[in-house]
Amino acid sequence: MAKQLDKTYDPKSFEERIYKYWNDSGFFKPDTDSDKPSYTIVIPPPNITGQLHMGHALDNTLQDILIRYKRMSGFKTLWLPGTDHASIATEAKIVEAMRKEGLSKEDLGRDGFLKRAWDWKEKYGGTIISQLKKLGSSCDWSRERFTLDEGCSKAVKEVFIRLYNKGLIYRGERIINWCPHCLTSISDAEVEYEDQAGFFWHLRYPLKDGSGYIELATTRPETLLGDTAVAVNPNDERYTDLIGKTLILPLVGREIPIVADEYVESDFGTGAVKITPAHDPNDFEVGRRHDLPIINVMTPDAKITEDYPKYAGMDRYEARKAIVADLEEGGFLIKTEPHAHNVGTCYRCGTTVEPRVSMQWFVKMEPLAKPAIEAVRSGDIKFIPERFDKNYFHWMENIRDWCISRQLWWGHRIPAFFCDDCEEMVVTADEKAICPKCGKEMRQDPDTLDTWFSSALWPFSTLGWPEMTEDLKTFYPTDTLVTGYDIITFWVSRMIFSGLEYMGEKPFSNILIHGLVRDAQGRKMSKSLGNGIDPLLIIDKYGADALRFALATGNSPGNDMRFSDEKIEAARNFCNKLWNASRFVLMNLEIEDIEAPHGLALEAEDKWVLSAYNKLINEVSDNLDKFELGIALQKLYDFTWDIFCDWYIELVKPRLFKSQDGVESEEKLASRVTAQHTLAFVLSGICKMLHPFIPFITEEIYSALPTGDESVMISAWPVSLEGELYVKESESINKIIEIIVAIRNRRAEMNVPHSKKTSVHIKTSEPDTFASSEAFFMRLAGASGIVISSEEPENASACVAVATDSAVAYLPLAEIVDVEKEKERLAKERTKLLGEIERIEKKLSNEEFIKKAPEKVINAEKEKLSGYKNALANVENAEASLK
Repeated sequence: MAKQLDKTYDPKSFEERIYKYWNDSGFFKPDTDSDKPSYTIVIPPPNITGQLHMGHALDNTLQDILIRYKRMSGFKTLWLPGTDHASIATEAKIVEAMRKEGLSKEDLGRDGFLKRAWDWKEKYGGTIISQLKKLGSSCDWSRERFTLDEGCSKAVKEVFIRLYNKGLIYRGERIINWCPHCLTSISDAEVEYEDQAGFFWHLRYPLKDGSGYIELATTRPETLLGDTAVAVNPNDERYTDLIGKTLILPLVGREIPIVADEYVESDFGTGAVKITPAHDPNDFEVGRRHDLPIINVMTPDAKITEDYPKYAGMDRYEARKAIVADLEEGGFLIKTEPHAHNVGTCYRCGTTVEPRVSMQWFVKMEPLAKPAIEAVRSGDIKFIPERFDKNYFHWMENIRDWCISRQLWWGHRIPAFFCDDCEEMVVTADEKAICPKCGKEMRQDPDTLDTWFSSALWPFSTLGWPEMTEDLKTFYPTDTLVTGYDIITFWVSRMIFSGLEYMGEKPFSNILIHGLVRDAQGRKMSKSLGNGIDPLLIIDKYGADALRFALATGNSPGNDMRFSDEKIEAARNFCNKLWNASRFVLMNLEIEDIEAPHGLALEAEDKWVLSAYNKLINEVSDNLDKFELGIALQKLYDFTWDIFCDWYIELVKPRLFKSQDGVESEEKLASRVTAQHTLAFVLSGICKMLHPFIPFITEEIYSALPTGDESVMISAWPVSLEGELYVKESESINKIIEIIVAIRNRRAEMNVPHSKKTSVHIKTSEPDTFASSEAFFMRLAGASGIVISSEEPENASACVAVATDSAVAYLPLAEIVDVEKEKERLAKERTKLLGEIERIEKKLSNEEFIKKAPEKVINAEKEKLSGYKNALANVENAEASLK
């Protein structure tokens, strides 16, 4: 006998219990001893500073849908979880907490700070993991990894040493992106560009010989202090005679040369460019070509250095104002023009990045990028949707060497050691190093590696590399990476070249890209707008299943989605509908187990639902295989709500109830048992196919069904029967449903109460189709009796007629409504609608209203007008039917 469900759907009563059952039972772990094919997803590791936000919720819901589907489809699945140490973000949080205590990093020293950082990680680092569990994530938590754990750290050192020995990692003084707030270098991928309003200051640089001046323009007059040349194009005839001459740098008095360089565009501005090698990447390259001095004029926090006493200690923007004022006073400022330009900002804190010459560690990218480009171009690795490969190619084909050193303490320390006596350098995995030349203990490089350096190794370092472990043999390459389009450059590209370089194989085959979760108005969620939605509050109020359902609804690879109250309410309503339907089924089950009903004596409605169910299996499986998760869910929604709940259960109800006198024929009993088997069979299949999307409610329902399975999570995915099933019966039931729906709609238009019964005359050329459908019409179409004929009734002129492709139904007007009263009501309704239409049309024809009203208000009025016109058409149709 089936177990029973609680009367009310209350996810709080079972979600936590079910998750504990799954985890304790080991269902999340792959059966490594089986010969099943493997399917692996590695989680994009959330930062240990993180709290679950809607982006995490979407990302992990999509991953869980795929992993649960593959687990049920007979794969040895591994969803490998973990967290990222997030150097910049974590160190910033710890430093801020220390600042409130009156402490700095230097007060504690490196060891003391790192102890505090590890303590912080132990206290807060697991928060987001516990939150992912609330979402229902079926990760193998026994394999949880951390980018700073012993195994990952070993992999990082191994990679660094290998690349260094191959000449692909080098140390050098280069111009890098520097964040004056985070006080560290950042890579090109970590720079986000935004349009900022600024100015072009046109300046006069006098020639030393007093013969004149060169005019040039700059957006950054504060960097003038570090100018070491002015460049012109060698083919620009205006400056041919000036090349090689000397200028006097305004305010500073330094002598600087005029150099010729192809970098300068003659037709841009004045054709002359100030060269500041220490503070502009293009100028740096010009400086290298012309052997110009590099003069750094700013401190790490973007203040003017002590070398320029008048401006020393000023912030770069404060110094800009002072320098412009002095240039104007000295007669060097010609004019100022407004100018909007693209400015690089730190992706972590939003501070404008400062180009800065610094001694850093770099990875040579060109040799690593080539095979990574080819892997995607050849189709060996696929972006879903394909259009995102353009982002990838643009980045990889224009890639510059990757600055991997960071001026931070929390992270993987660079495994390089220096001898302060003889300047020898050694790269080693050892904790300490002795100078091979002089025998003294060496000093380790104080910098740490870019967080993305370790994240790039995630698909294989987490499986045991550089050791050739059984996990690595079994689960690498992984199968699908699920991630947002915003980290294709940060992370995806680096994992691809890393997998190819160290494993000799791609890290994954498919990259499923999802968009952002936006608010109901399509705006990006942000603290400043105050429109962020806390997924944990949603889970607390509606349950994890409703959140997952809402996030998957309408999901389309690569596209942003809107999240609204209406969406989560609709998701909750679906779960409630499924719960109530399942409760009804379970209350009417007497069978001890579920038998596939195809061999039983099926009625037409049984064949109809089984045909639709068989088609659903094929379509949903195909959609999931193509990563069309939103389409798959919509089909499951439509089948569950419309076909199963609203129609099949209603069609089959009379067969489920025993006779009141207790006397039951063998035929009636067999029909009742068949109905029960069909209901349970289809409901169990619905639970299986919905399980990847809404795992908790489907587990609770499935465990109440007499399936004999331990859990829906490890049950077999439904398999369809070949070919189309029961075509004739399905067509018949569809025709019956069509005419019932038409009758219901007309009764609703005429405001006929559900309790009001009327005779129904069906005129059809297919009498066999409707021959045994009287019970359906009486229960579902408000029929008191039914006549099926090839002719219309004698009183057809006094009937309301509704038509479908296969039949016309006649309902006697006198049995439905008081005709005179209905005419009176419709006349009043028509007058009211005409008044509303006239009012809105006047408003929309008012030029002042159109000019001043927001577009949203105007569109709302247009929608109202359209609605009133549709309502008027319905009223006029109803009036016509009463004549």
